[in-house]
Amino acid sequence: MNAVVTVIGKDKTGIIYNISKILAENNANILDLSQTVMQDLFTMVMMVDISDISCDFQTLKEELDKVGAGLGLSVRIQQEAIFNAMHSI
Repeated sequence: MNAVVTVIGKDKTGIIYNISKILAENNANILDLSQTVMQDLFTMVMMVDISDISCDFQTLKEELDKVGAGLGLSVRIQQEAIFNAMHSI
């Protein structure tokens, strides 16, 4: 099972580290990552394998929300099927 993680906010040191640390601690595997910085706006999209996570999905979401709030970022995680359904018109 895959999930899509999106991160948006003001660029600063440690964003990728802090997000990937939470994923690694919960046994989620980053399959693909795209990130860019436009002036001082940081954006990142990750495809993450959550098949073997060591917690439930809600706990992972809450941990990502917490680290995002601490960094002043918007961090969202959605199961891939839900993400795809929301973005197909």
